[in-house]
Amino acid sequence: MATLQVQSLFISSSSSSSSSSSSRQRRRRGCFAALHVPSNLSPRGVSFPKLSSRIQLEDLKISEKDMYTANLGSHVKNPETTQKQDTNLFSKLYAVADAVADRAEMHAIIGEQRNNWNHLFLHSINSITLSATLMAGISSMATASSPQELAFKISSTLLFATACGMMLVVNKIQPSQLAEEQRKATQLWKQLQREIDSIIKRKTPTELDVEHMLEKVLALEKAYPLPLLPGMLEKFPKVFEPARWWPKRREQQKRREVNHSDHKNGWSKELEEEMRGALEVLKKKDEEQYVRLGKLVLDINKSLAISGPLFAGVAAISTGLIGLPAFGSWPVITGVVGGALAAIVNTLEHGGQVGMVFELFRNCSGYYTRLEEEIEHNLEEEKVEKRENGELFEMKMALQLGRSLSEMKDLAKYASQECRAEDMKEFAGKLF
Repeated sequence: MATLQVQSLFISSSSSSSSSSSSRQRRRRGCFAALHVPSNLSPRGVSFPKLSSRIQLEDLKISEKDMYTANLGSHVKNPETTQKQDTNLFSKLYAVADAVADRAEMHAIIGEQRNNWNHLFLHSINSITLSATLMAGISSMATASSPQELAFKISSTLLFATACGMMLVVNKIQPSQLAEEQRKATQLWKQLQREIDSIIKRKTPTELDVEHMLEKVLALEKAYPLPLLPGMLEKFPKVFEPARWWPKRREQQKRREVNHSDHKNGWSKELEEEMRGALEVLKKKDEEQYVRLGKLVLDINKSLAISGPLFAGVAAISTGLIGLPAFGSWPVITGVVGGALAAIVNTLEHGGQVGMVFELFRNCSGYYTRLEEEIEHNLEEEKVEKRENGELFEMKMALQLGRSLSEMKDLAKYASQECRAEDMKEFAGKLF
């Protein structure tokens, strides 16, 4: 009995499995039957190609290249050409970045060298001048027409003449000013290198980016040249002018993306008044202050550069007249006093680094001039959507002026052009 139950159970299970398998086969045949073309539908004289009863999955796949072309349509005709162009742009930017990094290193090395020049010439000239002064004093105590008097007199004259010649050369090149130029140039070259790196990392570069970076490189090379002679900047210009290390602005053809949800592009009347106020304060207070101080330091440096060699030259002539009865003791007095004054003037000029202070004022006035141009460029653009984003621009100005955003709003009260410098109780910049 048990055997009969087991057999019946086995038969029922096998019949159910066979029925399920037969149903699956019927469904499969039904699916593939849709792919057959009935012969009675074919007109006379026309034959259809035989279709396979199964479609392979590989036949349904679309290549990535076909999908890329299908999605872009007419916008990208040849993806390989576009990729090649992007590669060329990246290569150009990498080449510019390498040159900029090399310039930064060169200016840093030369700046250190010229700073050493300043200390070397300062101590050398002072040592020579004071030694000549001491010899002039000793020669007066020697017996007239003695070999000792002649030796001290000739040595003093030669040392004073050497000091005078060295002063003329050093005052012409102004080593402290040269060192400050290289320090500023190193900072700007490193800043440009960071700007190029950000373009490479954050977006796909364009031809306009490459062209703009090349213009900045040329402007920097012109503003802070590496050669000493010829090509160095004029150390005693007739007119004080702020330093300029950025290219002149021009109307860029680069299309800006317009945010249709905000046509004002972050700008408002309050922000425009704030920027106009900052512009007026920069022109009438900050830039004017550094231009005035620059002119003052330039005049002082000119006076020191002339008087130092003059005192050394007078001392050299005076010591040559020591021992002559017609002049009495005046050559000795003039030589000693002239030598002392020459050492004092040289210490004030190069020990105090007056040339460096002049270059510092020139760079500071140039810094504010650049900010003025950026503000004017945005305010003169009538189409607000073509300006730089207002909120971002306000934050950049606040950082570059050393102010908070709330302090920037305080400058709006100076927006009127009729506002005089005497009425402005603060400077726009708080960094220096």
